[in-house]
Amino acid sequence: MNEKSLKTIELEMAVLIRRVNSITSNRNPENLVRSAYLLLHQLSLKGSAGVKTLAEELQLDISTVSRQAASLEQKGYVAKVPSPLDKRSYFYEITDVGATELRKYKQARFEKISKLLHDWDEEEHENFGKLLKKFNDALKGEI
Repeated sequence: MNEKSLKTIELEMAVLIRRVNSITSNRNPENLVRSAYLLLHQLSLKGSAGVKTLAEELQLDISTVSRQAASLEQKGYVAKVPSPLDKRSYFYEITDVGATELRKYKQARFEKISKLLHDWDEEEHENFGKLLKKFNDALKGEI
């Protein structure tokens, strides 16, 4: 990679992170925080799971996932269910309320992204999505 490209990428990543943080900090407090969104998304995609499994899948520590899940449980977005293998442990599953909130939040995100990318053509959309996934996959290897 040449130095000019690396400098551009480094700067644009810093700007992106600052802008994303600015958008999320100005969000309505009723909306899901990013961590809650990803946890609910994981449960809706893969089904019920224990804290350890969620922590591994989300690449977070168990205590972080426990706190997030407890907060989601208080809001009624997830419920604890006994583990079918060990009745002393439990899994979290998304509730109907959580699924509804997830759909609303996801729709709002789709609308915002659609608005931001409205003047891009379909090839640019596809390339951007592929490159974001490739970058996120590279980041995953660093965590």
